[in-house]
Amino acid sequence: MRTLPIRLHPQQNLRRALEGLASAENIQAGFVLQGIGSLGVAMIRFAGMDQALELRGDMEILTLSGSLSPDGAHLHITVADAQGRVTGGHVAYGCTVRTTAEILVAELPGVQFSREPDAESGCKELVIRGAPPAHA
Repeated sequence: MRTLPIRLHPQQNLRRALEGLASAENIQAGFVLQGIGSLGVAMIRFAGMDQALELRGDMEILTLSGSLSPDGAHLHITVADAQGRVTGGHVAYGCTVRTTAEILVAELPGVQFSREPDAESGCKELVIRGAPPAHA
């Protein structure tokens, strides 16, 4: 496993930056292991919803995790506002770094992720190729 620690700067788009890193580094199967930092704008989509909620103000990233593939990112985040209220869900485009974001990405060599339509869920879901078989 190769790890890539990165730092994002003010005004960078969180999701676009991570997808850009995956593309630039030719990551076929990656995970965001953890992320901390701050956002000035958070675009968070809740489970079962079509549209993201836009939050503005000083927010701390409490957790950031997810998967990266050539098809894009699937990321989850929790943020706390200046009053300590916590909100979490899917990272949508438009999350903007306020001061910094410190993120650790791991690449899984010999593995390829893709997101393909799944008849059971009705969504594009993770497909893993090249991984050893799972143990029951």
